[in-house]
Amino acid sequence: MDVSIFLAKFWGWYLIIFFLILSFNPKRSRQIFNDLKDEKFLILSSLIAIIVGLLNIMFHNIWELNWKIIITLIGWISLSIGLSLFVLPKRTVVWLEIMNIKFVQVIYTLLFFIGVFLLNTAYGIVLF
Repeated sequence: MDVSIFLAKFWGWYLIIFFLILSFNPKRSRQIFNDLKDEKFLILSSLIAIIVGLLNIMFHNIWELNWKIIITLIGWISLSIGLSLFVLPKRTVVWLEIMNIKFVQVIYTLLFFIGVFLLNTAYGIVLF
């Protein structure tokens, strides 16, 4: 299987599942931000984000102006957030909280539509 298709399936399902969890249990989002104040959770989260971002970039760093750039951007965003949480934890947590408060509906909607788009691309459900 092509790496791009595999990652489109992985990130598509991940984004849809994450969207559903946050939509049906909005307290979970607040719990994540509260947990980020715990240093152990913060370090573990940042290391996981760095590892996921690096693996994504190492296997898929394709800068073509098509659907593949979405997967590449997800990897770079994951790596950036992970490094920011590790190097500047307090500033990054405050920034993430502000972004979440101001753009929560936009972020949830983007999660859903990007997930659906990636799954459609991977499985070829609706041809366009």
